[in-house]
Amino acid sequence: MTASLLLHLVAILLFAIGLFLTLRQWRTLPPSSTPVADRLISFGPLFFAVPYAVFGMQHFSEHSVVVQAVPAWLPAHAFWLYLVGVANIAAALSLITGRLARIAAPLLGLMMFLFVALIYIPDVFQEPTNRFAIALFFRDGSLCAGALALAATLNADRYERLARRVALAARIFFAIAMIFYGVEHFLHPQFAPGVPLELEMPARFPAQAAIAWISGAILLVCGVGLFFNKTAHSAGVVLGVLYLFLTASVYLPMEILHPSIAISGTLDYVADTLAFSGAAFIIAGSVAAKCKFHTIALAPTAIHDDCGTKVAVSR
Repeated sequence: MTASLLLHLVAILLFAIGLFLTLRQWRTLPPSSTPVADRLISFGPLFFAVPYAVFGMQHFSEHSVVVQAVPAWLPAHAFWLYLVGVANIAAALSLITGRLARIAAPLLGLMMFLFVALIYIPDVFQEPTNRFAIALFFRDGSLCAGALALAATLNADRYERLARRVALAARIFFAIAMIFYGVEHFLHPQFAPGVPLELEMPARFPAQAAIAWISGAILLVCGVGLFFNKTAHSAGVVLGVLYLFLTASVYLPMEILHPSIAISGTLDYVADTLAFSGAAFIIAGSVAAKCKFHTIALAPTAIHDDCGTKVAVSR
């Protein structure tokens, strides 16, 4: 069995398991207790976690490429390469199954923060006019924000004040990233939408400029909406739906037609965009509502209504 086939099969299996667990969690809720938007939010941890399993497996299948991202001043490059790969896979399994997710989410956020601080911020300082370096900074920074927002939500019952501050900081950073990405869609409509990196839209896609401009407009409007408590929840849900739509309609067909597990290959774009959908849903779920944290969902934690009333307890 080739590495590509194995990686795809594992990713599909993990997604199927997470989908089953999320839908099973729904059965514990009275039909009228949770709005449609909050049921969408319940997929956030799953959409966020599965890409990390892909990233982790790439540390082993594409080790000769991934190892080049380890900062030169760090000793034992291979050790860090495989350690991060194992950590990504472990975090993905934890968030999908809900086991030890209270611990896994903040540790994942910390790891992503270190990536941003050690790799992407120096890259931006070295090439401040390189828009791809800035886009990568916002990409990993946004994934860090998603992990920290999930950590804040899962631990809100224990550290409510700290959780609120962390969730707010994560939301603000995510909002800034969405605004930057939205502007990029208008300036460079020929590139594939969502996370604007170096991949251009294939010629077979019709109305490419329209796709970019519509996506950019949604990113801009929702990015601004994330700054305000009254609109942040809805903005996060809309962003989650947008990124999920782009995953299914743009990147997944690319991967099916030309499968590639290479770094910056089509599978990478599927994983990135799906992870952003999950992060957006998680950000929406971490928004402080009228009394306490809004509904968040997969198995790791209890689900609460707008005033923090426990509706259903997870596994």
